[in-house]
Amino acid sequence: MIRSMLNWRSFLALVAIVIVSATIFYSQYLAKKIAADERQKVELWVAASKSMLSNPGMDLTLPNLIRNGQQSIPIIETNEADSIMGYINLDSARAAGDRNYLYHQLKKFRSENHPLEIKLSDSPYIANRYYYGHTTLLDEVRYYPLIQLCIVALFIFFILYSITIRNKATQNQLWAGMAKETAHQLGTPVSSLEGWVEMLKESGMDLRTVQEIQKDVDRLKLVSDRFGKIGSKPQLEERDLVIQIRNMVEYIRKRAAGKVQFILNSPGKEMLWARISSPLFDWVIENLLKNALDAMEGKGSITVTIQDQEKEILVDVADTGKGIAAKNWQKVFKPGFTTKKRGWGLGLSLSKRIIEQYHKGQLFVRQSEPGKGTTFRIVLKK
Repeated sequence: MIRSMLNWRSFLALVAIVIVSATIFYSQYLAKKIAADERQKVELWVAASKSMLSNPGMDLTLPNLIRNGQQSIPIIETNEADSIMGYINLDSARAAGDRNYLYHQLKKFRSENHPLEIKLSDSPYIANRYYYGHTTLLDEVRYYPLIQLCIVALFIFFILYSITIRNKATQNQLWAGMAKETAHQLGTPVSSLEGWVEMLKESGMDLRTVQEIQKDVDRLKLVSDRFGKIGSKPQLEERDLVIQIRNMVEYIRKRAAGKVQFILNSPGKEMLWARISSPLFDWVIENLLKNALDAMEGKGSITVTIQDQEKEILVDVADTGKGIAAKNWQKVFKPGFTTKKRGWGLGLSLSKRIIEQYHKGQLFVRQSEPGKGTTFRIVLKK
C-alpha cells in the first residue's frame, strides 16, 4: 500500500511538472509570436517614415495612416550618433521633467531589440535609427504565467505545510495519549506491589531481598512518573547537572554487561546548574547510554562530557561502537526506526521530544563514523 501511495505521488508530481512545463513553453511560444508581430509593425512604421522622407511630393495619406495607427509600441528616433531626435508612445510628462528618462529608455530598447535604420546619405554617412521596446501585452504574456506559477507553488507549499503541522499535532496527541494511558495502567499494579513489599517486610523475609524488590518497585514508579509527564508541561527546577548525570551513569554502569568503561568529564566544573525536569532528563541520559551500550556489544568505552558555555550547556555522549551512517543521522530520531533486533525504536524519538519541546534545547548526532563510534549532543539554554 505504501508503495502504491508513493507511485501515485510520483505520478501526480510528474503530471504537475508536465503541466508547468507546458504552460511556460506555450507562454514563451506566444511571446515569440507577439514579438515577431511587433517587429513587423515597427518595420512597416519605419517603411512609411522612409517613404515620407524619400518622396516629399507624394500623397502622404497612407504613410500618415500607418504612422498614426501605431499607438502601442514605444519607439525612439536617433541620428547616426544615437542622439535622440524624437519618440512616440512614451510618457511625455516624464520625458519633459526628467532629462535622463529618454536615455534610460534608449539603453533599455538597445538591449532588447536590434534597431531599424533609414540611410539618408553615404558620404557623409547620415542615417536615422529607430529603437523600439515591447508592449505591455508582450510583458504580460512573458511574465504572468511565471507569476501565476509562483503563486500556485506558494499556495501548495502552505497547504503541505498546514497538512504537516496537522499531522504532527495529531501524532503528538497520539503519543501523549499512549504515554498517559501507559502511566495509568501501571499505576494499579505498582500500588499493589508496594503493598506486597510491606507485607514481605512484616513477614520477616531476608532484608536484602526485600530491599532489592523495593528498588525494582521504585523503578516502576519512576517509569510510570515519566510516562505521566509526557504530553503535559513538566515542572522545571534548578538541578546540578554534574550530580544528575553522574547518578545516571553509575546506575547504568552497575547494570552494564561486558568490558565497558564509563568516563564522566566536566572540565573545571564540580557543579553546574540548569533548569530541568529530573525524571524526564534522566530518561534522556538513560536512553543515550543504553543506545551506546547496544552499539558496542559488550566492549569499549562511553564518555560523557559536560561543557559550560557562555549561553548554553553542552552534554556529549560518545561511544566507541559501530557508528551510524551519515544518511541515517536524522532517521534515528524518527519513531519506529531501529537497527536492533528487539525494541520499538521509540527511545531516541522520545528523547528528542523531551529535550526540544519540554526543555527548549537541542538533541542531535554531533558526529558518527561506521566502525568508530557515535557522539550525541544535548544543548541546554542557560
